[in-house]
Amino acid sequence: MPMQTTDDLRQALERLDGKGYKAYKAVKGSYRGPALRLTIDHVQGDPYAEPSRFTGEAAPDEAALPGWAYSTPARRVATADFINRALAAALRAHSSDLGSGKSGELRVLRPGQEVLRRSSVTIRPDGAVEARFRVGLPARGRRILGRGAARLVSAAEAALGEALFFAALDEAALRRHVETVEDARALRSQLPGRGLVAFVADGARLPRRSGIDDRPLEADAVPFESPESLRVTLETPNAGPLSGMGVPEGVTLVVGGGYHGKSTLLRAIERGVYDHVPGDGRERVVTVPGAVKVRAEDGRRIAGTDISPFIGRLPGGEDTRRFTTENASGSTSQAAAIVEALEVGATALLLDEDTSATNFMIRDARMQRLIHADDEPITPFIDRARQLHERHGVSTVLVVGGSGDYFDVADTVVAMREYRPKEVTDAARAVARDLPTQRREEGGAWPPPGARRVLPDSIDPSRGRRDVSVRVRALDRVEFGDHRVELAAVEQLVETAQTRAIAEALVTARSRAFPEAPSLPAAVSALMDILEGEGLDAFHPHRIGELAEFRRFELAAFLNRLRSLRTEPAAAPPAESAP
Repeated sequence: MPMQTTDDLRQALERLDGKGYKAYKAVKGSYRGPALRLTIDHVQGDPYAEPSRFTGEAAPDEAALPGWAYSTPARRVATADFINRALAAALRAHSSDLGSGKSGELRVLRPGQEVLRRSSVTIRPDGAVEARFRVGLPARGRRILGRGAARLVSAAEAALGEALFFAALDEAALRRHVETVEDARALRSQLPGRGLVAFVADGARLPRRSGIDDRPLEADAVPFESPESLRVTLETPNAGPLSGMGVPEGVTLVVGGGYHGKSTLLRAIERGVYDHVPGDGRERVVTVPGAVKVRAEDGRRIAGTDISPFIGRLPGGEDTRRFTTENASGSTSQAAAIVEALEVGATALLLDEDTSATNFMIRDARMQRLIHADDEPITPFIDRARQLHERHGVSTVLVVGGSGDYFDVADTVVAMREYRPKEVTDAARAVARDLPTQRREEGGAWPPPGARRVLPDSIDPSRGRRDVSVRVRALDRVEFGDHRVELAAVEQLVETAQTRAIAEALVTARSRAFPEAPSLPAAVSALMDILEGEGLDAFHPHRIGELAEFRRFELAAFLNRLRSLRTEPAAAPPAESAP
């Protein structure tokens, strides 16, 4: 039997006019349009529910994308991102208010400033395009508006036609989009070989419009210009050689007065683990993939993390090699955040004095004299920063405005003045010589870490009679089973779709990663292997378009903040036999 057409779908919808809303379920299925296939994957239960799931598919000869737009995985991701943005604009333009609840709504996942692999729009290696979007099937009360639904299907087809076909796209803009992403990845790949943690290109515009608007500040934004002493030139396949500031491996301080751009620079560096759209201002700011922003987080839960490198000898004899609390302090939460990042492979730590616990960052000579080391369980970060680099290969980029004691441990010092950087390493060392702090290094050698294993049954997404109840309320807030997960301190999450994908991945992990994994890092690696090998659809039972790729570090951060999480010591790996 030949596939029905979208004309058949419109006629079927018109025949449903006036019927009860449940009758919409009769039109679920696939329909052939003049140039693409339209599939209704799921019909919403009522007009107030989440809109119905639709998929539009254009075959390679229909989409007619040029080979350069999908010739590599990076180019496919970039082209899909470009089409996603075009489709979001087209659906928004064709959306209308047709009745009750969400009737008439047309929408697709709307990307932010970052370019990510998403389930909303995908490009196959052969050039076929698939887009998953939402349609609010219209009703008045609970009665179907069939003629309105037919018009809505036509509007959806028109929007797809404006985004999925190369002939409707701005070729120059698409090429710029693809080449910008390709260049960013080329820049990032050169960092380790050049001994760099990050690169900030000359001319970059780092300030954002506001704390809730991540688009670039256009008026009065000072273009970035590297200090000559830190300027490096990296090669790109499309833009050619690019110059800018290389942030060296080791311990780098960013200093300066308030409101002069210290934190703005650090935020650009922390987002440099992602590619950005052309015109963002940070599209040529790149950071090593293993960079993790950490901060204090009063009140978070900690489940068996070994924080002994920073916290030891707690009153009452509590074991900090298996530290568990329902209500962490600033210092214990920051210690846990660092150890948990290192546990899953972080190669650089990004810290801002403003969001750190003061007693975790520094204990000066006067406090050392007043409070004896035997009475202070905290080994401050200043006494671990050099060890992290010299013994573990982990660099630190730290914004500091109030503690010159860090001059003693810094390899590089960059001063920001009116958003302009200047290297002041020699001056900082001269200050350190002229004004010795007289503080004593504390903590001794870094103790060997205690490995953890996740108890699979503690990853519990059930709620009431539902085996799985996961509700993503916002980028930083998730209801996972009976527990709320707060992620405001996980600052490198950039899209709600990432949060949703992580939550769904942890549901998958109960059966596919945690039971066999010998340790928490191994379980995280298993999930990342699933993401890489099977894609985002592996984490959800249905074909939804609201998932985005994530990093192992944010996955681990979500897991570590689950209030139900329980861990046990991981078994020691078997000793290697003698040759």
